[in-house]
Amino acid sequence: MAKVAIVILNWNGQKMLAKYLPNVVEYSRQDAEIWVADNSSSDQSMLLLETQFPHVKTIVLEQNFGFAEGYNRALEQIEAEYYVLLNSDVEVAHHWLTPLIEFMDSHPQVAACQPKLLAEYDKDMFEYAGACGGFLDKFGYPFCRGRIFETVERDNGQYDYQQEVLWATGACMMIRAKDYWEAGGLDGRFFAHNEEIDLCWRLRLMGRKIYCIPESEVYHVGGGTLPKSNPMKTFLNFRNNLTMLYKNLSDKELSHVMRVRWFLDYLAAFEMLILKRNLGDFKAIFKARRAFKAWKHDFDEDRKKIQENRVEEKIPQVFDCSILWQYYARGKKLFSNCTIR
Repeated sequence: MAKVAIVILNWNGQKMLAKYLPNVVEYSRQDAEIWVADNSSSDQSMLLLETQFPHVKTIVLEQNFGFAEGYNRALEQIEAEYYVLLNSDVEVAHHWLTPLIEFMDSHPQVAACQPKLLAEYDKDMFEYAGACGGFLDKFGYPFCRGRIFETVERDNGQYDYQQEVLWATGACMMIRAKDYWEAGGLDGRFFAHNEEIDLCWRLRLMGRKIYCIPESEVYHVGGGTLPKSNPMKTFLNFRNNLTMLYKNLSDKELSHVMRVRWFLDYLAAFEMLILKRNLGDFKAIFKARRAFKAWKHDFDEDRKKIQENRVEEKIPQVFDCSILWQYYARGKKLFSNCTIR
């Protein structure tokens, strides 16, 4: 069994693989097995791997299962102590794996960790998809050290310390295989978006810990599958975020948070329509609310199991504040400036 398996889930990412996989191979193959799991691509991804990267192990899935279920089906075929879920559009640095492995080896209570995630186009800027580790506010809005909503900070070393967080980015996450499967893996019904937050939240409720290790840095292109403003992306984000809240919030919190989110989600929809003239995202939010209502009870058994098995009633990394209020009403657009208690 390998100690570390880097697993890149690919869907029509031939150009990304050609550009970034050589870098992953150069800086990782001494420390890890490298796998590419292909989500039934229609481009020449597999031909590229066969001809230019014959030493990279491959798994071919019979259809596009999306990010969540695609990883589940790939990882069940791989034996390793640690998985590294790595996007195809990530550039890694020399010795990037070493701080992550050393930290996980010496902290058995930690289930998963991430490196500092910087932007590939400007390596002094944090990257949107995870920056320096993620949190949630009381109403389920994700934010990071280094990124709140659309405000992304420059990396001036302000978060260069190891920090316990709620969630690690799905763009580059090291996770113990044992913890991955004990938590049930990624929720394949999500398809994509919010699935890593949901998994990490479940792990935290089980008493396991998640960390950001900024001694390791990687550089993420971002938006590799869908552009940032995209109705499908908006739909998946809203539907999956509500579903994640339904699964993981305590009985004491659930009703109040869902009532507030009903108001805030429709407010966001009309902001999209009136202020941003974005009819596609306006419709996507309404569609997401309807989709959540239609499938909510498919998750009743998940919720029951999660709540029965939770060992931590209150998770400190789910902050008892509204990041919307901090950001829009108080003008606190940087993590370091927020009053998060």
